Amino acid sequence: MGDIGLDRIADKIAGLGVPGLVLLVVMGSSGLTGAAAMTAALSILGGPLGMAGGIGILMLSPLILGALTRFGLENVFKMVLKRLRHKGCSIEEIREKIDGYRISSKMKGELKGHLDRWA
Repeated sequence: MGDIGLDRIADKIAGLGVPGLVLLVVMGSSGLTGAAAMTAALSILGGPLGMAGGIGILMLSPLILGALTRFGLENVFKMVLKRLRHKGCSIEEIREKIDGYRISSKMKGELKGHLDRWA
């Protein structure tokens, strides 16, 4: 990295706030480096919406994390589920969307468990 020290890099990432940490973790777990890591991280975060979706997720993450801190995961999940149902999504449609995400089987199981509790 040449003359750039860890302190300076940490300052730059901290300047991005939580979205910077999210991006850092996803980039680090991609197993890639450079532009390929950035592209992969944004694509992973964006799911079916690709890089554009990843950028949107990064922009929304402070709002989402603030809501999780204030209201708790279960309450936020319940409200999102209610909104999806209000918009006409069936539980089965939501399950199919969960199955289509590039997330771990464990995470899929947890999401479906929440669906079962509040359906």
